[in-house]
Amino acid sequence: MSAKRTAALVGNPNSGKSALFNALTGARQKIANYAGVTVERKAGRLTLPSGAPVELLDLPGSYSFDAASPDEAVTRDVVKGVFDGEAAPDVLILVLDAANLEQHLVFAQEVLELGKPTVVALNMVDLAERDGLTLDPEALSEALGVPVVPTVAVRRKGIAELTDAIAEARSHADEEAHTRWHLTLPERRLTAKHIARSAILSKSTRHTIENGVDRVLLNPWIGPVILFGLLFVVFQAVFAWATPFADALEGGVGAISGVVSERLPEGLFRDFLVEGVLAGVGSVVVFLPQIVILFFFILVMEASGYMARAAFLMDRLMALVGLSGRSFIPLLSSFACAIPGIMATRSISDPKDRLTTILIAPLMTCSARLPVYAVVIAAVIPQRTVGPGIGLQGLVLFALYVAGIVGAMVVALVLRSTVTKGAASGFIMELPRYQLPRLKDLAIGLWQRAWVFLRRAGTIIFVATIALWVLLSFPKAEPGESQLDASLAGAVADTLHPVLEPVGFNREMSLAIIPALAAREVAVSALATTYAVDAEDEDIAAEGVTAKIAALWSLPTALAFLAWFVFAPQCLSTIAVARRETNGWKWPTVMVVYLFALAWLSAGATYWIATAAGL
Repeated sequence: MSAKRTAALVGNPNSGKSALFNALTGARQKIANYAGVTVERKAGRLTLPSGAPVELLDLPGSYSFDAASPDEAVTRDVVKGVFDGEAAPDVLILVLDAANLEQHLVFAQEVLELGKPTVVALNMVDLAERDGLTLDPEALSEALGVPVVPTVAVRRKGIAELTDAIAEARSHADEEAHTRWHLTLPERRLTAKHIARSAILSKSTRHTIENGVDRVLLNPWIGPVILFGLLFVVFQAVFAWATPFADALEGGVGAISGVVSERLPEGLFRDFLVEGVLAGVGSVVVFLPQIVILFFFILVMEASGYMARAAFLMDRLMALVGLSGRSFIPLLSSFACAIPGIMATRSISDPKDRLTTILIAPLMTCSARLPVYAVVIAAVIPQRTVGPGIGLQGLVLFALYVAGIVGAMVVALVLRSTVTKGAASGFIMELPRYQLPRLKDLAIGLWQRAWVFLRRAGTIIFVATIALWVLLSFPKAEPGESQLDASLAGAVADTLHPVLEPVGFNREMSLAIIPALAAREVAVSALATTYAVDAEDEDIAAEGVTAKIAALWSLPTALAFLAWFVFAPQCLSTIAVARRETNGWKWPTVMVVYLFALAWLSAGATYWIATAAGL
């Protein structure tokens, strides 16, 4: 190998490359049990038994070097050494799914044709054994002409042996590989079948439980009902399970605020801590339990294998608006954050499908909107049940998520009928086997999500909140004058308010949507800071933002604010990623304009209807 040694993980989607990358490097790369998790190359450090370092690349899953999508093009270019001027990897680690060997061996032949030093990681052998397959790694190695190491990446089995094989791989370059493996696609399929059969020592005839489960979950009538029922339970749990923890956090923030008010003398520094930091940032942090519960369900669905089934089920619905089930996974990723969702569109081969998915991804309700929804719903929607185990607050939250999905489908239909017109592309997806999520992986995933949320609270939200506090605090109001009226922020609100007043917004709401462009959650901290600064005494200032909204907002006004955030444009980071993925400002501009228009119209319609109904 060269002085700067590199190795790359290659293989079909859902073969366990990211899990193997984590096991080999110790990195906490995202592990999800559906195709398309890795949408760009990622690097980590692998240490060989000799102590020598190797740069390990985790490449997107690919079915062929004849790239049909941007993520497959990344894999092809990196492996062949034409990616951004970088040299080709010294060693290729070909990852095969042991229980789906025949299909994965088709692409394996393309990799072997390159003649590069290659090691095969026969991954997920535990699941193959569970399904009644007993494989012979030596027979497979003899047929392929390269070392084969059985692995179970998520349990770190075979990792030491694989590392040894990588260290010795320099002697396995095959000069005759191009001649041996240069076959047509039909020939490769036939060869894959023969090799897979020769590597199977025994095969049980018993049917796995998941075959029966899939007959129910993938039923075109029962499956969607189960899917939406599961999502309904998720949003019920977000309120029902999180309430005690959120109340405890809110009480803690209130107690700290009280101590600060008592111990520090009156002045600018105390106002900064109470009105800016604690009232603003603290009002967002209290929604950490809701975020954790939401991602717990998402991670369980990913790790168990159900997420791929959900994409399969949604293919029929997506076809009605001119898309395919392949768009579902990026859209589903956007429920966490639109940024990885937009990046995941690289797995979509059709350019018009991909552009449409990018443009509607912000309509998926990202986790940053959850604090906004939660605080307003808790303030104006009664905490009561409307049926056995069905809470009204959870029902409203579910309705907001459904509104975003319906809005996305309508916009997709309009786009596919006009500017991105074209036939719906086909959808073929490998369904992973069911497996129990590992507690360690769930814990790591939840910690990552919680840390991202808290980091945003300590950076973007903190900076935006303090900037707003400064604008709200100066110049100082005269005795008897509202601080909001006297402040610079008040002048900004007065400028924007005439545009938003017709849809039911008050000045505080008009002001809150400006810093919310930095991050959706900032709307909560902005409202909290605004009400704290404008409060006439410290007891009122110490009240939570939920209590202030409950006391000061009418129900039509609150519903209009919720409707605005269903459609309002995402944060500036999302817009920047959309610009990068579309190679210009044209489509991000279209995205921002239509989202603002939808937000204004939906907020207005909600306010006008609610007012007319006497709510």
